[in-house]
Amino acid sequence: MRTLVVATTNPGKVRELRALLSDLPVRLVGMDEMGLSAPAETGATFAANATLKARHAADASGFLVLADDSGLEVDGLGGAPGVHSARYAGDGADDEANRRRLIRELRDLPPAARTGRFRCAIAIAQLAPPGAGAGEATVTVVEGTCEGLLLTEPRGDRGFGYDPLFLLPERGLTMAELPDAEKNVVSHRARALALALPGLRRLLVHAGGDDA
Repeated sequence: MRTLVVATTNPGKVRELRALLSDLPVRLVGMDEMGLSAPAETGATFAANATLKARHAADASGFLVLADDSGLEVDGLGGAPGVHSARYAGDGADDEANRRRLIRELRDLPPAARTGRFRCAIAIAQLAPPGAGAGEATVTVVEGTCEGLLLTEPRGDRGFGYDPLFLLPERGLTMAELPDAEKNVVSHRARALALALPGLRRLLVHAGGDDA
């Protein structure tokens, strides 16, 4: 079974990705399990940060890597929190603190301006095979989005991050109220993974063997 490093220290993302990739013959491990530190996320876009994390983990571990950078974009806030979603209330802020700041800002917006989306960029990185010469990992990036409305009162106890505030109008439920099986079809991360899977499968078949 191949090892696939998930370039995140967020346990919620690791759990979600394990469920989404459960049909692949891979052993998913997070950066913590590999003893790797996360790089500074200095990119201006989700794609740039996903690429940075994927290349860092691949170069450090030597394994195939999947990196995800994702967050919330609120139209009435000019796309914020955007790439700052995980630290919207400051460095080291937890999910609850980030939600509280967002709720304060949403209350200043008219309901029509509370539209937005979750956006996810997924980067897959692999090192060049032995004998191919030195060089950084090669990276492929795809993106997926999920449109919705933002609430000023949280609903639901599933998921993580901003899920309790993100309403899917066609379902009348927040991301945090959706059953896991449904979320793993409609979410931004699921949509990005659907685009990434063909290339990931090809890499796994090409690599062959067992590195677990």
